Amino acid sequence: MTTETPWLVVGLGNPGSQYESTRHNVGYLTIDVLAARAGTSLTSHRSSTHMAQVRLGMLPGGIPGPRVVLAKSDSYMNTTGGPISRLATFLGIEPDHLLVIHDDLDLEPHDLRLKLGGGEGGHNGLKSLSQHFGTKDYHRLRIGIGRPPGRQDPADYVLGRIPSKECTDWDVTFEKAADAVEEVITEGFVAAQQRLHTR
Repeated sequence: MTTETPWLVVGLGNPGSQYESTRHNVGYLTIDVLAARAGTSLTSHRSSTHMAQVRLGMLPGGIPGPRVVLAKSDSYMNTTGGPISRLATFLGIEPDHLLVIHDDLDLEPHDLRLKLGGGEGGHNGLKSLSQHFGTKDYHRLRIGIGRPPGRQDPADYVLGRIPSKECTDWDVTFEKAADAVEEVITEGFVAAQQRLHTR
């Protein structure tokens, strides 16, 4: 990976106040943390996304980290691939420099895993991205949200709000997720993956 080509770091979620603090929006919420660390906020782009061009992390000698584009789609989860692929095309970024942050039912709550390629696990946002990019070979940061309790419908569960009593723990998880993103950007995906998975 070279530092010349910026990474496109995408948080998956649904736009609108009714979805703001739902489990399905943990990708959006991690992007918010990264934007805050960079001292900026996302602005509207003609690709139907909100994005910001920043530098993330720190390189040896106190040099600001590589260029990164943070982004969220303005469309709903199941059509997120169109806006994100348009933004990538506009920026000249290939899938090998795409990192997608998303919720994952198959991981315990707060567990973080980095993954390259593979299946979508029924995740409509990932399905849409794979369809529009024509490949599944992009990088993912999976944020575990666990399985719904009892017989609750998974769709209702992922669109449910994070309980207020859990918000402090989730804030810590979003900071850890942002740390993992910064490590991918500054140290490379494999090194970041090894470090995250051995913690």
